[in-house]
Amino acid sequence: MERFMGAFDRSERLLAMTDETWARHANPWSGWSRLSVLPLLSLAAFSRLWLGWYWLLLLALVLLWTFLNPRLFPETAKRDNWMSRGVLGERTWIENRTDPRLAHHAPVVKTLTGLTAAGTLVLLVGLVVLNLSLTLTGLAVTMLGKLWLLDRMTWVQRDMAP
Repeated sequence: MERFMGAFDRSERLLAMTDETWARHANPWSGWSRLSVLPLLSLAAFSRLWLGWYWLLLLALVLLWTFLNPRLFPETAKRDNWMSRGVLGERTWIENRTDPRLAHHAPVVKTLTGLTAAGTLVLLVGLVVLNLSLTLTGLAVTMLGKLWLLDRMTWVQRDMAP
């Protein structure tokens, strides 16, 4: 179980998420626009068909967008929307996942993380072999898993609210 849950910690460290970054990322514009990352990564990978090695420039731009996205938007005072609650719930989960009040979420989070990982694997295979059907299937499963997990994080945030 900890193997799945450690993915959240690794992502947070990789993206250097600070208190200020999380506050900015809770802006719904940041959360919603972040959903563009996987489709853009997929497009960048497929662009190697017509761009050759220059596709790596697109990849670099997408990776830069991934890093900058939670930093570009201002902190928002309104956090009573679904996306903000989901983003704040992710942070709450990372910081408190062993809290007994969240224990009932762990099996669902583990399942949804597994679903997302399976979709990501199919997506990666599709991108490596340039198979559009596998790519779109993997993308759909990954995005569904991510959005469903984000919805669960709204529950986490609600359960830990004072």
